Amino acid sequence: MMEVRAKKALGQHFLTDQKVARAIVDALDLTHADAQVLEVGPGMGVLTQYLLERKELDLKLVEIDGESVDYLLTHFPGMQGRLMQADFLRLPLEKVFPGDFLIIGNFPYNISSQIFFKVLDYKDRVPEVVGMVQKEVAERIAEGPGSKTYGILSVLLQAWYDIEYLFTVGSGCFAPPPKVESAVIRLRRNSRTELGCDEKLFRTVVKTAFGQRRKMMRNPLKPIAAAKAAREGWSQEQLSEFLSREIFSRRPEQLSVEDFIELTNTLN
Repeated sequence: MMEVRAKKALGQHFLTDQKVARAIVDALDLTHADAQVLEVGPGMGVLTQYLLERKELDLKLVEIDGESVDYLLTHFPGMQGRLMQADFLRLPLEKVFPGDFLIIGNFPYNISSQIFFKVLDYKDRVPEVVGMVQKEVAERIAEGPGSKTYGILSVLLQAWYDIEYLFTVGSGCFAPPPKVESAVIRLRRNSRTELGCDEKLFRTVVKTAFGQRRKMMRNPLKPIAAAKAAREGWSQEQLSEFLSREIFSRRPEQLSVEDFIELTNTLN
């Protein structure tokens, strides 16, 4: 029987537990009448087999590994036209589907964060994502303010999505077994249509603040505040007074999404 070799460079660990595979597919809300679904990194099709049971789905798959592509084409009739051999991170998703689409996958661990940043770029087209990632990445994304794992991805994703940590998956469910535990999370688009601040600056503020997460925010954010001072024609004293505001004496993990929005407006 043809098998696909797991490639370390692609972060591949193939899920072999069928119960887990079905649970991941069942976690995707397919009540959308004309649900368009993109599976990222299908590998040997452990999720694909259950997705194909849903005849109402407009299913497409993107896989970078040529060996996996050959396997899927051989083992799953009807893959022609559905399966794209491509790098998801470089794929213009607007050319894959017209309208909204859901994303599902056992995401390669080495690019899982980049996958979520790409989801953010398409947030108005992607109402839901169900994905398996490294457990610590799942915790980081789902955690609220005050946690040590709360960080850049937590804030940026929670601004636009409600996030649920669904369940943990042990390393014994994979071949080869990864050295870490995994977890499945679900992102559902919230009702927010705009941030109420400059979105590009919001991303910059969040990333800059967490760049020195152990420090009070006046340290990492001082260059952004100084740029504002230059625009406004402030004196050094006025800049110091601005940076003495209470919010700048906090650490980034203490701030909620709303706090970061307020901070962005303060710095704009």
